[in-house]
Amino acid sequence: MTAGWLNYTTPGAHTSKDGPDYFRDSFPYTMPPLVQFEPEPAPLDPPERIWMTDTTFRDGQQSRAPYTVEQIVHLYELLHRLGGTGGMIRQSEFFLYTKKDRQAVERCQELGYRFPEITGWIRGTMADYQLVRSAGLQETGILTSISDYHIFKKLNSTREAVVAGYLEVVDAALADGVVPRCHIEDSTRADFHGVVLPFVQALMERGRQAGIQVKVRYPDTMGVGVPDPHAALPRGIPRLTHLLKTEGGVPSEALEFHGQNDLNAIIPNAVAAWLYGASSNNGTLLGIGERSGNTPIEALVFWLIGLTGETHGMDTMVISEIADYYREIGEVVDQRLPFVGDNFNVTRAGIHADGMIKDEEIYNPFDTTRLLNRPPGVAITDKSGAAGLLMWMQKHRPAEAAGLEKRDPRLMRMLDLVMREYDDGRVTSLADEEVHHLVDEAFAGVEVE
Repeated sequence: MTAGWLNYTTPGAHTSKDGPDYFRDSFPYTMPPLVQFEPEPAPLDPPERIWMTDTTFRDGQQSRAPYTVEQIVHLYELLHRLGGTGGMIRQSEFFLYTKKDRQAVERCQELGYRFPEITGWIRGTMADYQLVRSAGLQETGILTSISDYHIFKKLNSTREAVVAGYLEVVDAALADGVVPRCHIEDSTRADFHGVVLPFVQALMERGRQAGIQVKVRYPDTMGVGVPDPHAALPRGIPRLTHLLKTEGGVPSEALEFHGQNDLNAIIPNAVAAWLYGASSNNGTLLGIGERSGNTPIEALVFWLIGLTGETHGMDTMVISEIADYYREIGEVVDQRLPFVGDNFNVTRAGIHADGMIKDEEIYNPFDTTRLLNRPPGVAITDKSGAAGLLMWMQKHRPAEAAGLEKRDPRLMRMLDLVMREYDDGRVTSLADEEVHHLVDEAFAGVEVE
């Protein structure tokens, strides 16, 4: 029986209207966004092929100090290596506004890589489009804000007027043979049938007339998307993806999801977009992006492999190089970030270390050594126990660890020294240099019969 607290809505309850629709049943603002459901789920509809695109140098630069040209070029090279010769990272988008932006584009173009293809990003104005013409790009993202929050509150306009302005820019791009990729900003707070659908249908028709496939990126701008197939519009990512494809007429290969992480559902939403019809998922390296961040490309890489059963030529080892480079240029990499954080596959629990000694697969989700060049590790604290110390020694002092058992008096001596540290008020884990010193002290001070 369905739980009584699930909030079911009437399908198609929201229709086009003269004034703005802020979906107050979902976005009361005085509370967190409220989830609405429909009785029938969106149908599972995975595309034939899936891939990723990158916005590290566009959205990723909106939440940190600007990259230097040299940093952009190096990160672009790492993206090329990570995506592999099959181009699983198809594109990377760039700002075009400053001299530095344009220099970065030129330097990356000089590398001659097919993937990631270099594309632009502009606001939906004719003045911005001149930058695309000057750069000679074959594709550009165009910001086409679509929710009434943006149309009425930010642009102080009407649905008809803003859509007409967007289409003018799209028509100019098509006339030049440039592929427009329209970013329907805030699509998860927008009136689908009243404004999103007619706009997308108009884009598809203009593309057909020009013989160019217009692309649609649908950003979950405020991170309010819901990955459940029963979730209602405008928040349901499966339903929104399905309807953009079936009613909007956007083929999977021209449909791209862009996630934000405000409500901590970014990976489930991105995976849902793939499963329900979009070929492309947009993200940034390390998830660095505005506010709580974008979909981390390194996570998309592993989910793509998990969904398809193939690496498609991607070099997952590059992920660790990327993280190291960010540290080198002064970026603070959250130690708890999956795949790249210092704590990702490091245990502090003695019971986990005991399992890892027997077989690392017990507490390691995959072969992190083979795929990320990151062997499982252990950090020594008052919770590590003798098993944690033994695991540390097997990695850092293998000669002394050979044949060593947890009850060895030398290991017990080390454990006693560790516990004294915490009895005296220590609250941080021991650095490797400190543990090396403990090994030297304990092994020198205890005789073994």
